[in-house]
Amino acid sequence: MRKRIIQLSLAVFAIGIMNVLNAQSVEKDVLNWYNGKNGMQTEKAYKLVKKRLSQPVIVAIVDSGVDTKHEDLKGKIWTNEKEIPGNGIDDDGNGYIDDVHGWNFLGNAKGENQNYARLEKTRILARLSKKYDGVEDTAVADADKKEYDLYKQVKAEVAEERAMYEPYLGQMDRLEGLIDTIPSMVGSIIGKSPYTAKDLNKWNPTDPQGMQLKRMAQAIEAGTLTKEVIVSQKNQINQMLEYNLNVDFEDRTFVGDDPYDMNDKTYGNNDVKGPDALHGTHVGGIVGSVRGNKIGGDGVCENVKLMAVRAVPNGDEFDKDIALSIRYAVDNGAQIINMSFGKSYSPLAKDVYEAFAYADSKGVLLVHAAGNDAKNIDVEPNFPTSVYEFQTKPFDHFLTIGASTRFAKVKKQKFGELAAPFSNYGQKGVDVFAPGAEIYNTVPENKYMSLQGTSMAAPMVSGAAAFMKSYFPNLSMKEIKDILLSTVTNYKGSQQKMPGEAKPIDFGTLSVTGGVINLPAAVKAAIALEKTK
Repeated sequence: MRKRIIQLSLAVFAIGIMNVLNAQSVEKDVLNWYNGKNGMQTEKAYKLVKKRLSQPVIVAIVDSGVDTKHEDLKGKIWTNEKEIPGNGIDDDGNGYIDDVHGWNFLGNAKGENQNYARLEKTRILARLSKKYDGVEDTAVADADKKEYDLYKQVKAEVAEERAMYEPYLGQMDRLEGLIDTIPSMVGSIIGKSPYTAKDLNKWNPTDPQGMQLKRMAQAIEAGTLTKEVIVSQKNQINQMLEYNLNVDFEDRTFVGDDPYDMNDKTYGNNDVKGPDALHGTHVGGIVGSVRGNKIGGDGVCENVKLMAVRAVPNGDEFDKDIALSIRYAVDNGAQIINMSFGKSYSPLAKDVYEAFAYADSKGVLLVHAAGNDAKNIDVEPNFPTSVYEFQTKPFDHFLTIGASTRFAKVKKQKFGELAAPFSNYGQKGVDVFAPGAEIYNTVPENKYMSLQGTSMAAPMVSGAAAFMKSYFPNLSMKEIKDILLSTVTNYKGSQQKMPGEAKPIDFGTLSVTGGVINLPAAVKAAIALEKTK
């Protein structure tokens, strides 16, 4: 699922959605921070390779769609040279008509596109309800008990989430009404109107109501709490209730295929932008938006071609679409595949695994976002994964990425906040962290926005890998992956705030490497490896 709502509560004022901040505005400290010293030190890496020639690297963006006409992606979009645009013929014989810049697995031949989708657990519940609704536990056959237990589990989860989100709509209405009155309320309390952010910082209320009021006033002053934000929140909640958690919503209406039949492949269209390409355009921009043009943020890799593969709706992706997207990207020359999506259930896990194994056998690097639930994926899996229960050997070309911030150290605090508060983690399941908070880059229609999530951290690493392959083309993707992991900025032993909790934890326990991608260190290691060959 691409978009994840942070739980809303007037009591604690935890407002915002995981991946949306402010459109069209960015603070100086935020702009391109991920390429600087607090990020992956990309700028320093470019200085180390300035005398080298680069080669273009194809990175597939399997996502919600990409605005291929964005001003800051000019010259960065992959083109299928074997296909004649607009002639309605499959010129290259790959099964996809007019796939000039990629393929859309969420549409049909008429040009219609699916936008919203259910969560996977909602789809499972809809399917199993036909069999188990009204059935008593004692009436279930032994052969069906595992499936019945799954039915009860997803039924409880969907009901719990609906019960959680439904009250928020009323809360949002009340909060929207408070926005206009809060400044005058606070002004009368502190004896100053209008007041400044500095005045708010000096105010130290001791009662819970006062502390909540202060947090809201600070958010209004900072511009992070506005009526527009509230409307966005309400739209997100309505989406959850009307589509994502609605068992009766048909989320394959326009596509027309059987989403559980891997042999049913003749579907989709070449509209790689689709109805909502915000997420995918941002992800693509992180990998390769034009560098140094003083427009938006800079991409990580200069010499890159972005292959757009639309397979992620506003909801949970279908396993079949993901499996076919991976095979499409590999067969059409992608060297790296970015996968900024994930979910808790995977009905066609073996088909996705087989697609990954195919990519692995071709030396294609798969880069996956760890997820935004602040959970340990060693215990609670996030699909797709690099380690399936039926898997017999690890993939050589797979990376799972957690999200880091620019706050490895915090003034007057004994521990830092390097791990993003939403990021999933795992000492076995997450390989490395990369910048994923406050990332300013491209969104559709020549606009720019700050987004955050492990969805932003994954393309950082895809971009870093593409950078390495571009300047060190003789290195295999396996060698590049190993270099990136062995040259991280090591934070093992460093006390950092644990995702989802207020307590500190050794950052080294949150991933395999215990570090953050360090691109200049990777360049130096690659140069050293070259000399040994």
